[in-house]
Amino acid sequence: MFGQNTIKNFTQNPKNDILAGITVSLAMIPEVVAFAFVAQISPIVALFGAFIIGIISALFGGRPGLISGAAGAVAVIFVHMIQEGHAKGLLFDSPVENMGYFYLLAAVVLMGIIQVLAGVFKLGKFVRLIPHPVMLGFVNGLAIVIFMAQLGMFKENTKDVFGQNMRKTESKELIYNVSDNSVKDLISDTKLFSIKGESITNINTGEEVFIMSNNQVFDVKTKKVVFNVQDNGFYSVKDSGVVKSIMEGKKLYIMIGLVLLTMLIIWGLPKLTKKMPAALTAILIVTLISIFGGLQSINVGDFIRDGGGAGLNGFDELSSKLNLGELWSHLPFNLDTLKFIAPYAFLAASVGLIETLMTMNLVDELTDTRGDGNRECVAQGAGNMVSGIFGGTGGCGMIGQTVINVNAGGRGRLSGVMMAITLLTFILFADKYIEQVPIAALVGVMFMMVIETFAWSSLRIMKKIPMSDAVVLVIVSVVTVIFDLAIAVFVGVIISALSFAWENAKKIRARKRIQADGTKTYEIWGPLFFGSITAFNEKFDIKNDPDHVEIDFVEARVSDHSAIEAIFIIVEKYQAEGKTIKLKHLSEDCKILLFKANPKFKDVIVEAINDPRYHLAADPEKFTKPLSEYNV
Repeated sequence: MFGQNTIKNFTQNPKNDILAGITVSLAMIPEVVAFAFVAQISPIVALFGAFIIGIISALFGGRPGLISGAAGAVAVIFVHMIQEGHAKGLLFDSPVENMGYFYLLAAVVLMGIIQVLAGVFKLGKFVRLIPHPVMLGFVNGLAIVIFMAQLGMFKENTKDVFGQNMRKTESKELIYNVSDNSVKDLISDTKLFSIKGESITNINTGEEVFIMSNNQVFDVKTKKVVFNVQDNGFYSVKDSGVVKSIMEGKKLYIMIGLVLLTMLIIWGLPKLTKKMPAALTAILIVTLISIFGGLQSINVGDFIRDGGGAGLNGFDELSSKLNLGELWSHLPFNLDTLKFIAPYAFLAASVGLIETLMTMNLVDELTDTRGDGNRECVAQGAGNMVSGIFGGTGGCGMIGQTVINVNAGGRGRLSGVMMAITLLTFILFADKYIEQVPIAALVGVMFMMVIETFAWSSLRIMKKIPMSDAVVLVIVSVVTVIFDLAIAVFVGVIISALSFAWENAKKIRARKRIQADGTKTYEIWGPLFFGSITAFNEKFDIKNDPDHVEIDFVEARVSDHSAIEAIFIIVEKYQAEGKTIKLKHLSEDCKILLFKANPKFKDVIVEAINDPRYHLAADPEKFTKPLSEYNV
């Protein structure tokens, strides 16, 4: 793997790569941790996964400078699976808590296997089929998504009666009736609990078992929401996440001020000197101002602790993940497990590869170089496999961090390796220091990245490009924001393909002339394929044409089996009218297919030395023998 080209690409500017890698690792932490909370897993799992995927893809991937980690596009796919996995674990003969996490590991390993196979079978080349308007829409949509994600940093978690993060709960089924300050059984109407203010006590024991607050009922022992109070009854609940509210007062003003200061430093420092990386310098300056100025600003440590995760517990928690026997002993290895994880793994693998390959294309444009998509597929898959085996989550290429890396001068593999090593150092040894970095500084970096990423030129060229391309650009941007990247790319490619087919379908033409002997000649011009068949058929006047007809395909290109079928039908219609028809200037592939369809075409097709040579989309590799070898 480490050939001459790899060594050359490892680094051409060590200083830039090292500083860019450190900058990216700082910008990676809040995003990875935030996505860990979305997926309901420990931050250490996501950070450790980001380290493994990042270093493997940096060393062995097909695109130096591309940054990979535990990305949100992949994390959101596993949310439902993890929740279902927890429920499955409680149904085992020996119930297993947090079973969803062990299903996650298996799904990440399977995701990696699928991605490796995609690289082995060279599916990465299909990224070339993605049109430029889709690429612009992807970039714009993802920039908007990243911007909107940063707005969430201006919110803080609302606290419940126990001082914990308040949970947003939805009512499901009615469990108990409530009337006259009593909680009653649904069937027997027996009084079970009495309500006094916010306290709910057991009638038989007099012990307080529940507390009521904000239309929610909390279990006193577990301090978790167990019921919703609604319509004179207690209802079972579905947890929909943490309740958040916008920051207010001094805390909000400090947050905005530090964000603006960070953006100002990143914008202004390169105008003074380019020897210092602007993003890293801005983070350090804002951190020092926050610490020594005694500003009450939310920092990385507060963000992790307030998110309800396990936090950065350093080597103790990390080392427990390396006991593979214990880690994998909880997972049932059977067909049911495979059926459960396979759909999530396939979707995550697809989304991960699409985002990675699209990011690779963006880096190609920014650096005027070209990456190897198939090699990147294998590296991403290997990274996910190793991450899953050792207890980390899945990931893919991250466009935001990649743009930060490229803008900071990171061009070689060293920048990605440095990012991963710095991230691991933070996990193991420097967690107390990195916790002091204000979230505002990282939000400022991400805002500047959004400004750099958004294709502002697309706004200027909207009226200059074809309407179909403009529509594709807008649709891909909107779908990326509303749904996800994979759906947006598929929709964009489909619309572009249909638009291309429609435009080409209108280009079919037929010049008509009568020869001296009375033969009518149709000179076909343009592409003949599934989309243009209707227009092709409309060119002929079978009933009124003379007894002798010629169709000349010298300026046409017969593209697929649908076109062959259309030619076959036209010939049959003329012959059914008792008229003689000849076909001229068909390619060798067309002749072979028509001969196979009916030997009578030997008398219909006129062979000439200047017949065109091209393959059909039908199955070109089958038409390698000369025509004379076919027994017709």
